[in-house]
Amino acid sequence: MEKFGKSQPVTRFEDLRFLTGQGGYVDDIAPQGALRAFVFRAPVAHAVITQLETADALAAPGVHAVLTVTDLEAAGMNIFMRGATVTNRDGTSGAAPKRPMLAKDRLRYVGEPVALIVADTLDQARDAAELIALEYEELPAKMDLSKGGEPLHPEAPDNCAFDWGMGDEAATQAAFDRAARTVALEVADNRIIANSIEPRGCFAQWDNGKLHVALNAQGVWVHKDQISAAFGLEDHQIRVTNPDVGGGFGMKAMGYPEPFIVSQAARALGRPVRWMSERTEAMLSDNGGRDLTSWAELAFDENHRILAYRVRSKCNLGAYNSQFGQPIQTQLFSRVLTGVYDIQTSWLQVEGYYTNTVQVDAYRGAGRPEAIYVLERVMDRAARELGIDPLTLRRINFIKPDQFPYAAATGETYDVGDFPRLLARSHDFADLPGFAARRAASQAKGALRGMGICYYIESILGDPSEGAKVVFNDDGGVSIFVGTQSNGQGHETVYAQFLSDQTGIPADQITVVQGDSDLIAKGGGTGGSRSVTTQSTATLAAVDKIIASFSGFLAVQTGVSAQDIAFDDGRFRIQGSNLSPTMQEVAQMVRDANQPALLTHSARTKLDGRSFPNGCHIAELEIDIQTGQARVDRYYVVDDFGNLINPLLAEGQVHGGVAQGIGQALSERVVYDEDGQLLTASFMDYAMPRAADMPFIHFTSEPVPSTANVLGMKGCGEAGTVGALAAVANAVQDALWDRGIRQADMPFTPHRIWELLTLDDAKAE
Repeated sequence: MEKFGKSQPVTRFEDLRFLTGQGGYVDDIAPQGALRAFVFRAPVAHAVITQLETADALAAPGVHAVLTVTDLEAAGMNIFMRGATVTNRDGTSGAAPKRPMLAKDRLRYVGEPVALIVADTLDQARDAAELIALEYEELPAKMDLSKGGEPLHPEAPDNCAFDWGMGDEAATQAAFDRAARTVALEVADNRIIANSIEPRGCFAQWDNGKLHVALNAQGVWVHKDQISAAFGLEDHQIRVTNPDVGGGFGMKAMGYPEPFIVSQAARALGRPVRWMSERTEAMLSDNGGRDLTSWAELAFDENHRILAYRVRSKCNLGAYNSQFGQPIQTQLFSRVLTGVYDIQTSWLQVEGYYTNTVQVDAYRGAGRPEAIYVLERVMDRAARELGIDPLTLRRINFIKPDQFPYAAATGETYDVGDFPRLLARSHDFADLPGFAARRAASQAKGALRGMGICYYIESILGDPSEGAKVVFNDDGGVSIFVGTQSNGQGHETVYAQFLSDQTGIPADQITVVQGDSDLIAKGGGTGGSRSVTTQSTATLAAVDKIIASFSGFLAVQTGVSAQDIAFDDGRFRIQGSNLSPTMQEVAQMVRDANQPALLTHSARTKLDGRSFPNGCHIAELEIDIQTGQARVDRYYVVDDFGNLINPLLAEGQVHGGVAQGIGQALSERVVYDEDGQLLTASFMDYAMPRAADMPFIHFTSEPVPSTANVLGMKGCGEAGTVGALAAVANAVQDALWDRGIRQADMPFTPHRIWELLTLDDAKAE
């Protein structure tokens, strides 16, 4: 394989393995002879457990163990899951009820794990679950976002987990009082299920007191730390690995009960145990995303400049605090509260509620798509009510290029940006001048056409530090050990490509090693679009160490000063000599000189600040008046991701994010009934987007390199979703506006749009 030029659109190396069925997913690599586990789950949303009898299940054919919370406690485990809290407006902490790994005394959502059955086969374990006698006194289910109802936890007797605020409430009110115009809009953000291609799964085995857990997650260190706390084990007694992972989307970033319970089963039985979720089981038990309603208000002066912005939200936490649940719609939402606009007066107030549903946590973007969705929906409404072009309103209020670095009212400091340039590029790229003709053509065939704009900004989150280790192997190849974890983004390609770009080592001779806590001492995993920026910065530092070390070695070997040795274009240049060895040739010289310490180089770096990818999404869609079917016809994205290592993979990330955004906007929605039963528990009922629902997505890059990292990069993994929600929603609202429809909320299903149009027709009559 030839060496690639820098920043080239290289296709993914790992695709050959995946597309030919050679991927090593957790269910593929479970140990031979591992017992099978099945989770018995709560059949009702809210109840007091009066009896849990497992003797008949334990006596069933092939069954080796049935574990309940009593068994976990008897084994000395710390049975409680972690859940972050926020600080209330009055200075107290948000509610922190304990969440057991298996139900203890109460059932709080349909699908809550109650017992683990371990048998020779999955069918035997499933059959034995039918023999478990679970008796309970059912309680009313709490399903709405309001204070009151049957309490889920004594720590929150009114079911309100927190009341959080950020900003200056009094100054914001004063700005509204003096405003020339104010605009308000209620914005609902529907709950979704992540639905990764590969459901969650794990296996566990013990060997001489050491526990190995393999799970399809977004990193190993969060899980190792939690497993250590649950079992009271030292670091050297635990190995956590991530094999190939078939999609994560934030949903696989945090801890879940099953790996802990499976690990205890393996310890009790002295045999490896494996568990893999089924699809309906995943829909019942995977953390959901979004699920909040916001009342958003903008105050304007007489020149259409924003004086203040105010948002009051109510968000659904589910039955317990998930690992990141409380911070998602508060702290993370607040990072981009004011978006790309010069707003220095703002107030955000969020109330979080417990309901008898599965937990809500991170989903692609984790708070930032929710915030941008609210802001860009109300900006679109403001343009309509003020009678001004939506692009013009945005231009008036943009943070100007000469204002950077810009200290936002939210506490963020945006380092660079050129929002007017990207908006101007989007105007031409999407052919906005031709929209009127396209709308007329749609009307001529009896359809409605709408155009929607979203200008988003992201704040890249996650651990700003990361490490990299580069090892020159005896076979002449090179291994790079990384602390992030690919779950579909193409890390094996982009990391090898970057190291190849920096060293001249052919990419096909570079092996990327990830997801093994025994091989990599520390890492931040993958989440918050942090991976490529943090990992490549660490890799660059490791390369600097290699160059310095190899230059010193060559200096000794050739008798010149190390300062007279340079490295460029993949070769060392030795002043006064015609020698120009490659890095691999120097590595062989090091081996010949028997200096193995020079063949391994590690570096750890920490970014000085966040990066802020941003961009403009423009969607056009058609609505069939007779059926209410909305079809996205055109989609254009102009993104500022800073410098790119592999533009092809960046574009792929945008495509995937846009697809998930369109899915939520047009079809996806979690529905529970009044008793807390999940009605959308299969793909027959939960409407995932299909290929036919996707338009051709036009993408181009308009980079403004970041100053927050030496490479000038900005994360791109979640940006597509951040921009897509409002772009599509605003397009629907645009199509319906002339019909007098003023409130339209996701998902814009055919039935929902048809009802809006039918109601409008009824009013007209």
